[in-house]
Amino acid sequence: MTSRDKVGCPPVALPLDRVLAALAANAEQLGKQWEAAVRSRCGKAEAAGGEAEGKRQAIEMHTPLFYATCALGGVLSTGLTHLAVTPLDLVKCNMQVDPSKYRDISTAFGVMLQEQGLGGFFKGWMATLVGLYKGLLPLWGRQVPYTMMKFACFETIVEMVYKHAVPKPKDQCSKPLQLAVSFAGGYIAGVFCAAISHPADNLVSFLNNAQGATVADAVRTLGMWGLFTRGLPLRIIMVGTLTGAQWATYDAFKVFVGLPTSGGVNPSCASAATLHRMGHEKQN
Repeated sequence: MTSRDKVGCPPVALPLDRVLAALAANAEQLGKQWEAAVRSRCGKAEAAGGEAEGKRQAIEMHTPLFYATCALGGVLSTGLTHLAVTPLDLVKCNMQVDPSKYRDISTAFGVMLQEQGLGGFFKGWMATLVGLYKGLLPLWGRQVPYTMMKFACFETIVEMVYKHAVPKPKDQCSKPLQLAVSFAGGYIAGVFCAAISHPADNLVSFLNNAQGATVADAVRTLGMWGLFTRGLPLRIIMVGTLTGAQWATYDAFKVFVGLPTSGGVNPSCASAATLHRMGHEKQN
């Protein structure tokens, strides 16, 4: 779930095997870096030079250790948030599959509570946690546009927030404010994610609940209008909350280990990009 952390400073691409090898080989080093980051922040209020220490980056950017850390943050943020919204996901799926029984959000919650109890809201939590679904192609049809929108919208929204809504540069904002921006950017991005991927989500839900059904069967049963709208309001709430929580959790983990939050313009990197552009213009 790594995004652009600095405008004008694209990360160096690394093969997956190198990243995985770095994650295994540097596990002990990673733990020491995290411990150093915690101690740095604990001693910030006590030491006279705490301010300079707090600004020191515990993990060097765009190194194998950096990517391994971001990978772990992504696992934690996505897995835990998906688990937390399992009840909403189950209600949404029931509304998509049997709209006559689960007519609206309140009715769906009431029926499930009466028939299955509280435990029914966490049925299939393991599959939700690890992302197990039936039908690879419909799943790709949902997840590919969802993920594209998730990153593209988040980056754009966060940059616009820091540019137009926050009255000072990102590096002068407090960490809680930066995390709030991450949540807000993630929530708004989640609304777009839900809208663009909803038809494929209806297909996935239909195929998972109808044995032997095909995509054509789903389209005939749901209709084009139902394919685009059935269960959409609840999914907007669910995906917006989920995406906002993912970005906030991910960035909170990055802050914990001493890395900057995602998105926005980093002045030092922007200055480097400006100098590079000026040098290129002089050469021409």
